[in-house]
Amino acid sequence: MSAPERFLERLTARRGGDPSWVAARRQAGAARFEAMGFPTRRDEQWKYTDVRRIAEGDFALATDAEFDSARFDEQRLDIDAYRLVLVDGLFSPALSELDGLPSGVSIEPLSQAIVANHEAVGGSLGRLAGVDFSPFTALNTAFADEGAIVRLASGTVVDKPIYVLLLSRANGQPVMSHPRILIEAGARAEATIIEHYSGESEAANFTNVVTEVLLDRGAIIDHYKLQEAALTDLHVASIHVDQGRDSRFNSYNMNLGGALVRTDLVTDLNGEGAEAAYNGLFFVQGRQHVDNHTLVNHNAPRTFSNENYKGVLDDRSRGVFNGKVFVKKDAQQIEAYQNNANLLLSDRAEIDTKPELVIYADDVKCSHGATTGQLDEDAVYALRSRGIDEPMARALLTLAFVGEVMDKVRLNVIAERVERAVAGRLPERFNLADLVETAEAIQEA
Repeated sequence: MSAPERFLERLTARRGGDPSWVAARRQAGAARFEAMGFPTRRDEQWKYTDVRRIAEGDFALATDAEFDSARFDEQRLDIDAYRLVLVDGLFSPALSELDGLPSGVSIEPLSQAIVANHEAVGGSLGRLAGVDFSPFTALNTAFADEGAIVRLASGTVVDKPIYVLLLSRANGQPVMSHPRILIEAGARAEATIIEHYSGESEAANFTNVVTEVLLDRGAIIDHYKLQEAALTDLHVASIHVDQGRDSRFNSYNMNLGGALVRTDLVTDLNGEGAEAAYNGLFFVQGRQHVDNHTLVNHNAPRTFSNENYKGVLDDRSRGVFNGKVFVKKDAQQIEAYQNNANLLLSDRAEIDTKPELVIYADDVKCSHGATTGQLDEDAVYALRSRGIDEPMARALLTLAFVGEVMDKVRLNVIAERVERAVAGRLPERFNLADLVETAEAIQEA
């Protein structure tokens, strides 16, 4: 039995009773996944990432959404937000907080949205992320039972963040989940949305999530993807964005956890004046592998994109960055900027980076670049000459390296959580407060 056939056998274990349109899409996803199979390193888009750990895994489907309350408080962000929680891909009403939603805001689990408003959901779900995008989107389409549906009416400005928390448990049997997230923002609507992946440190599960974001004219979405799953978890994510005229999409993609992580981020700038900003950071160590693929399609004139991804790699970890900007022939007077910088803390760490520009218009402003290196020894020496020991000096310079991305983060609770994680994972396991105190003392001197 092939790996796709073995995975699809699990479809018989899920509950039935799908509406006819859901069953048809599920069947199409299963057929496409079986035809494509899992990608291999012979595939150009996957040449640096080996997914055999997924393909050879034996993953069941979760049957309940129980989660220890004490561990839940440790995992969640301490933030005032509208919260929807999935545990191993299943909705947890007990852990969610969706009371008091303002007028014009709808947040509900996918399973309920399909029943309550199936025509609206069916028209948008799968519009951006079709089964042909990758084997994993096809697999998600076949299995997606649960997720989050977020709708913002025109002119709605949400008063606090919308927080989708996806937790992974340590089960006797590893499980897989295929959440589907749909975000629809009407004209001039504004919101901050957080996708947070966390869970028990012993978890060894497979999460395969697809997110679709549709922005109408003038809509503004700040989208945070904070991935800090267990270091034994496997994580594949695909984010697809459709932007109308004068809309703005700000992406903050932070990867700290996971044994094998792949994220595809695709934005189509379809209306004049649309803007997309990609801010990315990954910190990996041990044998972690993190792969970021991004694509910005400038389909309309006078659109703007700015991308800045940074990676910090230690031990024998490996990172991949493939960023492409595509400018269509009629997309004149666009601006597109892309940069990837990587810091290697170990001689054994490895990064494969490939920024790309494909331009068919002639009146554009575009640039791209990539750098990879180690800490500047002159800078280390300069700090040591001021009485700072070498480990502290290297830690300060590492935090300064990630600071360019972190300074863009507008939510302090996320910025502080990421900075604490980075400080705690440095070779000397520094406390963030000590690093901040030392940095302030240097500035005052």
